Amino acid sequence: MLSTNTYKIPISMDQRPETLLDQARWLLAERAAETAVVLIEHENEQRLSYTEFFTGAARFAGALEAAGVRPGDLVVLVLQHGEPVLSGFWGALLLGAVPSIFSFLTDKLDRARYFDSVRQMVEHSGVRVVIASPDLHAPLTEHLSGIESLAAVLNLEAISGNQAAVSETQLQEYLHRHAAQADDTAFLQHSSGSTGLQKGVMLSHRSVLNQVASYSAAINLTPEDVVVSWLPLYHDMGLIAGFIMPILQGIPLILMSPFQWVRDPKILLWAIHRHRGTLCWLPNFAYNFLATRVRPAALNDLDLSSLRAVINCSEPVYAESHRAFLEQYAYYGFRETALATCYAMAENTFAVTQSVLGTAPRFDAVDRRALMEDRRAVPVEGDVAAMTFVSCGQPIPNCEIKIVDEQRQPLPERAVGEIALRSTFMLSGYYRRPEATTDVMAAGWYFTGDMGYMAAGELYITGRKKDLIIVGGKNVYPQDIENLLNDIPGLHPGRAVAFGIFNEQLGTEDIAIVAEADAEDPEARADIMREIRGRVAQSTDVMARYVHLVGAKWLIKTSSGKVARRANREKFLSEVLNKSPEQR
Repeated sequence: MLSTNTYKIPISMDQRPETLLDQARWLLAERAAETAVVLIEHENEQRLSYTEFFTGAARFAGALEAAGVRPGDLVVLVLQHGEPVLSGFWGALLLGAVPSIFSFLTDKLDRARYFDSVRQMVEHSGVRVVIASPDLHAPLTEHLSGIESLAAVLNLEAISGNQAAVSETQLQEYLHRHAAQADDTAFLQHSSGSTGLQKGVMLSHRSVLNQVASYSAAINLTPEDVVVSWLPLYHDMGLIAGFIMPILQGIPLILMSPFQWVRDPKILLWAIHRHRGTLCWLPNFAYNFLATRVRPAALNDLDLSSLRAVINCSEPVYAESHRAFLEQYAYYGFRETALATCYAMAENTFAVTQSVLGTAPRFDAVDRRALMEDRRAVPVEGDVAAMTFVSCGQPIPNCEIKIVDEQRQPLPERAVGEIALRSTFMLSGYYRRPEATTDVMAAGWYFTGDMGYMAAGELYITGRKKDLIIVGGKNVYPQDIENLLNDIPGLHPGRAVAFGIFNEQLGTEDIAIVAEADAEDPEARADIMREIRGRVAQSTDVMARYVHLVGAKWLIKTSSGKVARRANREKFLSEVLNKSPEQR
């Protein structure tokens, strides 16, 4: 049962904080000179104490206040990784405004689509101020012109240049000015769909503090822990596990840019080595990435023995990815018992479940046919054709899970159905999207759209109800890809289907596209395939590994005339990739 009382934050205050600002005041009073954050940029490290951290936030609060920001206003940060995005986020909180970190433009994204998505979000949400990096200030100013709610698009360079020094008195004034209430919205987390209007997940101060306290208890967080992270802050895993939780708990946080990490993944390992990191969160693909993209010659004298948990979260967990990582790094002191798993989502602030730290996650081998045909996870042993799932652990304190059928009625243990949850740290709703909130919430329960089953009190994820494709931690919706292709010359409009295929080597999914082509000339078909790949790369920031053109009547349709995604995936696996059911 859910407790009627909030878990207190175990590491800091003896009395329960009501808001994030309560905890900020405590940190500044009790931990002023201690290290809050170490920012790694290439070979340089910038160390910020709690006094320096909150002083930077107060400087941003002054800039936002001068721009007309008031309590309750929505402030969007479109900034690269670094101190400004941290300070801007907390600066908005000091004013009682509602910050939200939005994904930034990359070279792989289509600029027009990106700016269009930002405009939709800003206009729909009634954003008051946008803080933009210097390179994005001019185009964002142009694309966001005419939005009635928007007071300003602030140039980060100008803000930084005009910020005056903040005295101790001014800092205390900012810390005590806004009388936030526990149920006020603290910030928004935006959904990570590749196109279209993103949903802003409203999280109250109470929900965030409850999550931090419950999750801290689930992972046995202690004052000796050190969190090391490269995760982007516009994703719930990076925002909560890699920013909010360690800051609120007074745990040293070591941060680096996700772009720098992708270019040079060993920097994470050496940061763990230098700072004696104990906790790190990774999406599944990162285990494979680290296992295959770092040369042994770059690891001389590396010591990973300080790690007590590397927690796999944000995309489906695969046993082979854990094995590959362990095989590569056991020599450097990494222990198998430090492998851990978590199931999380922005709508629950972050964590839903967590495996027991100090014990490797459980594997569950189940009969493939029973799972596919009867939707039952029947345990098997020996040579029987099986699918192996990795446990995501048990619900964290003050969170409940049930598995439900299509009518949202509870299912028994090992029956596969939709995962529903309720907790003391759920979203208040989707910002200005009451219809979207109603679709997924009923009687205090949130219906996730993910599929799975419970066994011996632990959760196993089997798939995604709406066929979401997760590529390297990025959520890509098949219908978005399909819509991109409708006007390509030579393709039959509406006759394309996209789906994910797991890549065992990389530990993440590949995108596959099957499309009906009118053209038969080989050169014309080659041009079509290049256009498909280019559009997908520009609009979703991921690559399509498989592009397969077919003739009329190849695609399977439903009785209503729609292309049947799952049926066509099975046909593609069978007829094109020649995979047997046991290999899929």
